[in-house]
Amino acid sequence: MTRLLIIQPDSSDPLGPLGDWLTEAGAELDVRLPPRDELPADLDGYRGVVCLGGGMGAEDDAKHPWLAEVRRLLSKAATKQLPTLGICLGAQLLTVATGGRVEAGADGPEVGPHLVAKKDAAWTDPLFAELPLMQDVLQFHSDAITRLPPGAELLASAPRYANQAFRFGRCVYGVQFHIETTPAVVESWAAESPQEAEFARPGSLDHDALTTVHTDIAETWRPFAQRFVRLAAGDLEPAAESQRTLPLA
Repeated sequence: MTRLLIIQPDSSDPLGPLGDWLTEAGAELDVRLPPRDELPADLDGYRGVVCLGGGMGAEDDAKHPWLAEVRRLLSKAATKQLPTLGICLGAQLLTVATGGRVEAGADGPEVGPHLVAKKDAAWTDPLFAELPLMQDVLQFHSDAITRLPPGAELLASAPRYANQAFRFGRCVYGVQFHIETTPAVVESWAAESPQEAEFARPGSLDHDALTTVHTDIAETWRPFAQRFVRLAAGDLEPAAESQRTLPLA
């Protein structure tokens, strides 16, 4: 079995169908919900890490001091080049842990079903290459990744916030959007955060609309999750080393 550490920062954002996709691909999931569950001291014995979303900020340590430990583990995973996937807050925590920047989104919250588009680097990426040019995703965030980690490759973008998906090194990924939600989860977020929900397109958070988009999300991202397990298992070659170089002085 391919053992994955699943960090769930918030009880409101469970693993959902993503957990099913990972396990059906052969992964064994060790789900930790801090601060209720203690985080492991190191990553020995794990073949990969997934960090989910949450309602807090990536550096909101005053209210959630355990976030520093999450960032430490993500930094360690990145340093070891352990296959890693950060989702929404998880991507923001990964960004900060590897030297990037996260700030309040200058153009307001990004909420509801949206499309993101592949960038050039995605066409040769082991996880992103087989995705369609435009991918259905679910957005629900107020903060944004305003600067990628040094050396990171941008893999997907969107008009409001450019940094939608990136790869750091050969196998460490962050996606600003959600692929793990269900209609019920999104409806609960909208009920709990009505001011943010107002930024969604009219009707896009209706139950039927959410059901339709989650069917589309599953069609696209279930194979992606399966490829992530293959990457963690060593059955899929990680991305080639970046050919980008720093400009000469």
